[in-house]
Amino acid sequence: MLVHPDLAGRPAHHSTAGRELLQQGYTILRGAAPASLICGVAHDLEPRFAATPYCEGGFYGERTKRFGRLLIRSPLMGELVMHREILDLAELALGNWCERIQLNLSQAIELHPGALPQFPHRDQDMWQGSLGEVEYLINVMWPLTPFTEDNGATIIWPRSHGVEALVEEPKETPIVATADPGDAIVFLGSTLHGAGGNRTLEVRRGIIISYCLGWLKPYENQWLAYPPDVAKDFPSDLASLAGYAQHRPNLGNFEGQCPSVLFGGYPAEPLAAIDALRPDQDALLADYVTAQREGGQDLAA
Repeated sequence: MLVHPDLAGRPAHHSTAGRELLQQGYTILRGAAPASLICGVAHDLEPRFAATPYCEGGFYGERTKRFGRLLIRSPLMGELVMHREILDLAELALGNWCERIQLNLSQAIELHPGALPQFPHRDQDMWQGSLGEVEYLINVMWPLTPFTEDNGATIIWPRSHGVEALVEEPKETPIVATADPGDAIVFLGSTLHGAGGNRTLEVRRGIIISYCLGWLKPYENQWLAYPPDVAKDFPSDLASLAGYAQHRPNLGNFEGQCPSVLFGGYPAEPLAAIDALRPDQDALLADYVTAQREGGQDLAA
């Protein structure tokens, strides 16, 4: 994967941004991506924005347009999905609960004039797991146009994450995450948030990329969004993030092997199932197998 020259060697925000993310439930990385990259993505998505119909339903928004599969809609999207600072934050937020993270979705959003404020919500509610301790995902909103209070910038309730997600009424006043193209608004899946209303005469455009625990069912079905004949052309790390890697032990396999085996086409012959275990499991298994073999030798003697 080619890296945009303006991204090479950028200083990491991990320390400050990581602390803010874990303490506040959100952080904003100013100037996280070069304007030229964001402009390129916006240009590539323009035809799809024009062709996409309005959403149906009060949650998605009847004056809002949304579409996914962004990795096939712009050749530049991989650079945002694989943004090193963002992946570091995702690993920090999610790494305690999974062996590897995965891409949850990539979606473009366009709020038209008259769009109502979105229902405040927490994205972790997609899954009915244990709440208050485990973090399931991390969201990154990349503005394609300036986000302002008037045009529907994301509204975030600080410190409404983690155990506070179990509280019916958030304790703190919400903030409006104003931002410019190139900034990245990062927030946890347990953080209460929602799009603001668009009171202007201009559209507000952005893209959201999110990452979740590698053993969860993602919001966007990545194997349908990017079937093997498409994903085979992705850089290997991007293909892995998009689902073409097993989450050890053995989760997400195809015929007992990594689904990336399909990059060579569906096999004509049966495949041998191959263990894909964590190192600790490998060690336990090796001891068990050794003991069984030695026991068998003793019985044979």
